[in-house]
Amino acid sequence: MPFRGPMGHGGEDPRERLCRELAEAAAEDGAARTPSHDLDHVRRVVGLARRIARAEGADEGLASCAAWLHDIERAAEDRGGPDHAVAGAATARRLLAGHPELTAAQVDAIADAIECHRFRSARAPSTPLARCLFDADKLDAMGAVGVGRAYMMAGERAQRLHTRVPGTAAPRHMRDIEQGAYSPVEEWMVKLRHLEGAMTTAEGRRLASARAAFMESFFEQLELEVKCSR
Repeated sequence: MPFRGPMGHGGEDPRERLCRELAEAAAEDGAARTPSHDLDHVRRVVGLARRIARAEGADEGLASCAAWLHDIERAAEDRGGPDHAVAGAATARRLLAGHPELTAAQVDAIADAIECHRFRSARAPSTPLARCLFDADKLDAMGAVGVGRAYMMAGERAQRLHTRVPGTAAPRHMRDIEQGAYSPVEEWMVKLRHLEGAMTTAEGRRLASARAAFMESFFEQLELEVKCSR
């Protein structure tokens, strides 16, 4: 149910303010995130989640809350910790418990959305809120931003600019990848080109169309340029 209570200072939904402040505090707490998953990424996902929720008739405020906290355990996973979606759901429950801005049911909904926001999650998003977050997070891995983030991640992991990818290549968890033999080209082949078809909302599919076309044209152009250099 959309938020109907009094708005906070400056007109901000107090539920969103709480989650934003928690996300910002976590980012400043010494657990440095990689540039590809920093607060700029989170802010873009917040904006996309709100837009999708508005189009789909879901609760924009709760979509924003889930988006603010969806990567709260990402830095820990990057340092060898557990799956950040599962750990993030548990952290969200702990951080949000007892706050009067949110009911217990709303906390449960936020945690559920966070737990299944990954492309490779064991459990598919099944609620309107979870679908909004899932699509928003995937959209930020597409288009011009997606290309930029793919190469940011390649730099973070000392990957290559380009690799030859067999047609049988299958997606793997980042921990199972030989980073020096990997590139965004393989990430495109095994994951990024499938994101448009993975969208779970009508608005997500609409927004994904142009982004998917841009990414396809980029990797086609990259292939041409690499071939010309040999």
